[in-house]
Amino acid sequence: MLDPTPLPPPPPPALREIIAAGPAALFLDFDGTLVEIASTPDAIVVPEGLAANLVRLSARLEGRLAIVSGRDLTDLAQHLGELPIACAGSHGASRRGADGTALDATALPLDSTVIAEVEAFARSSGARFERKAHGAALHSRTAPELEGCSRVFMQGLAARHGLAFKQGKFVAELARPGADKGAAVHAFMATPPFAGARPVFIGDDVTDDDGFAAVREHGGIAIAVGERPAPLAQFALADPAAVSDWLRA
Repeated sequence: MLDPTPLPPPPPPALREIIAAGPAALFLDFDGTLVEIASTPDAIVVPEGLAANLVRLSARLEGRLAIVSGRDLTDLAQHLGELPIACAGSHGASRRGADGTALDATALPLDSTVIAEVEAFARSSGARFERKAHGAALHSRTAPELEGCSRVFMQGLAARHGLAFKQGKFVAELARPGADKGAAVHAFMATPPFAGARPVFIGDDVTDDDGFAAVREHGGIAIAVGERPAPLAQFALADPAAVSDWLRA
């Protein structure tokens, strides 16, 4: 007999209940979690009032709020402004506290030879190239047939140059080893005001699984967004609108 299809995770307890149980720390992905995924990274629509709501949420959590995104920090600032909340960009390669203080050594960009290879592949294949401060990405959302070949190319490039490969929804990325969302969570949890709190991570993509694993190591809660199977998530929310509602509960 075949095993029954696993039931989807239930919705999480209300945020007010988690906060009432003791100090809580909240880690939020950006694309697909706080904003809807768009055809290209620069085509997203940031919900009205999102920045102000995040500042209020950070105050509610006594500063224990961080955005943990695949975008670099300057890109996040272009969409949200320079908010007084902690942020980790480039999948954790670059981190800063709520006061803007850098929390890590200066992250290194990829070698120019690697960037040149990715750009050349993008030109020849039609995939969309995105250069990041500490990485590079190929996007195929507007041409889904390119997802497979982009993945294979980037995996090979990562292996040849000793880099980390990251696969997301119609995006294949390269970064320095150790740049992942789990490492960002561990770094924040080792510093005030996050230290000693129960962490919660909310994310929608494969790259968020590292964050899920990290918060669970700290006795926390992992919340998946959307319908993607996420075995490490104990709970799920349907979409960014549901995330927004949950954050206000």
